[in-house]
Amino acid sequence: MRVLAVSGSLRRDSHNRRLLAAAARLAAGVEFTVWDGLADVPPYDEDLDVEPAPAAVAQLRAALARADAILIATPEYNHSLPGALKNALDWASRPFPANSLRGKPVAVVGASTGMFGAVWAQAELRRVLQAAGAHVVDEELAVPSAHEAFDDGGELRDAASSSCPVMTARASRWAVSPEGSRPRRTSSRARGCRPRVRADVIRARTRGRGRAASRARGA
Repeated sequence: MRVLAVSGSLRRDSHNRRLLAAAARLAAGVEFTVWDGLADVPPYDEDLDVEPAPAAVAQLRAALARADAILIATPEYNHSLPGALKNALDWASRPFPANSLRGKPVAVVGASTGMFGAVWAQAELRRVLQAAGAHVVDEELAVPSAHEAFDDGGELRDAASSSCPVMTARASRWAVSPEGSRPRRTSSRARGCRPRVRADVIRARTRGRGRAASRARGA
């Protein structure tokens, strides 16, 4: 089983890179490859969306096509996913509908230095992936206070460490399930890790509080 891991952060010491590294160490029986070409993907331009595609785009599409399943870890910038990640997915979604994301099992996780663990970004990212035709695992793994979540060796300190391989395994199992099957919706609460915090609930609670501006959370 080949799993392609993608970090939505460009920062060298990104918390989300650490999250993927932890998932790779914990995922048994999986060929785990981290794609690190995000910074090389040019801004999407339909005039450039021809054959041959720009080199970085061709490499991205080929990596996605080779994978049996995909694991994406995203930070949260201004309550949404990073522009570089969205841009890469715009390229990957083309040509539509016969693109390299079509029918591909994808699991989404995220870490941020804020208290909600990039749940808004994860929700937005799942919407983008679904629009591109991916089969998205309907669950989130939020790692809040990411600057405190890892020990000196890069290992997750708490129960989220048990959820990373579970998310990876769920996407992997979906990759070999019968055509058209859907994953069973589950709750992170049942697995003993952090209760799932729904993005729509958070929006409802924070709407109208008069926040002048949103901040980009640590990646």
